[in-house]
Amino acid sequence: MTDTTPTRFITRLTLRALLAGMLATGLPAIAVAMDDHGDTDAEFDESCAMGLADGQMVKTDCSVSWTDEDGKVYCFSSENSKSAFLKDPKGNIAKAKMFLDEQEAKAASGQKVFTDKDVNARVKEVIEERSDGGAFVFHDPKLNADLNLKFDEIKIVRGMEGYGWFANVIFSDIEEPKKQYALDFWFKPEGQQLTLQDIRVQKGPKRDGDGYFMITRLPVAWWWLPVQEHPGSIEGTRAWEVMASIHDYILENKDEDGNITVKDDKTGEDLTLQFVEMHRPVRRLKGEDKYFACTDFRKPGSKDEYYDLDFWVDEKDGSLKVGNVKVHKVPVQEDGIWTQVDRYTFEGMDFDETL
Repeated sequence: MTDTTPTRFITRLTLRALLAGMLATGLPAIAVAMDDHGDTDAEFDESCAMGLADGQMVKTDCSVSWTDEDGKVYCFSSENSKSAFLKDPKGNIAKAKMFLDEQEAKAASGQKVFTDKDVNARVKEVIEERSDGGAFVFHDPKLNADLNLKFDEIKIVRGMEGYGWFANVIFSDIEEPKKQYALDFWFKPEGQQLTLQDIRVQKGPKRDGDGYFMITRLPVAWWWLPVQEHPGSIEGTRAWEVMASIHDYILENKDEDGNITVKDDKTGEDLTLQFVEMHRPVRRLKGEDKYFACTDFRKPGSKDEYYDLDFWVDEKDGSLKVGNVKVHKVPVQEDGIWTQVDRYTFEGMDFDETL
């Protein structure tokens, strides 16, 4: 994979050192596999100016840019980023510089430094640990099937403040190499180690004549949402932040088989279930700092017995925590077919939706 650690910066601290300090503390950064574009006169070493203003570092190819009246060039990761930036150019430039000044001090903190190279190495370790007979074996919870895959390449490595590292890795099917998958590996820095949190399918193969192409699997994992909606474009708590807190809860409470146990309020039964996916939209009760999102879980060993669980998230003291888990829908078999029946509805609840 191409070494994309930035090597040039326009302030007192080199961007390489700044990035190293940010990664050591889990601060936001994105390293993208791309060609070397060489030296540039763009500000912030071609990092997205709007991303910096909102506390993230996103390396760009500067194909989307804006030049101010002094001839300074600012780069953006997308047209949406540029539009958000241009609502207040001076204010956003000041925020970006303030963010970088804050990171300068953090870079000298002496904490363990993680880079995209560390993430790449950790990905390869996980692949080796989980490989059998040359095949990386991944259980796809949505398909409820084991995929036997061959590693092709690490495409993108991204970091998000407080949430960890996300590596997007391309694999091909062992028996049918034309079938490719993009898997997201989620790691969190813990002391001297990068600890694997989860692996999810980001893209899967779709047949096209004699071949295949990859399509994004829906619903999109929460860690891709900040890229889509762009930081700074939304005020207040965002959907992905709520979804991240739910995912953290699931990981913290799963057993050695990857299942969680939830009490059924109606029957008193303890349900042991396998997490499949999380849905949007995220909803917020008006007048209260409470959010909830629907998730799909499956009964282990079954292909068709699905439960819909609602995770209720409270916002207190600036943090989001799951306060309650409720069974929303349960599987019922009718004429040999499994369907879902509501335990409760949202009727009478006054809520709005977050992006």
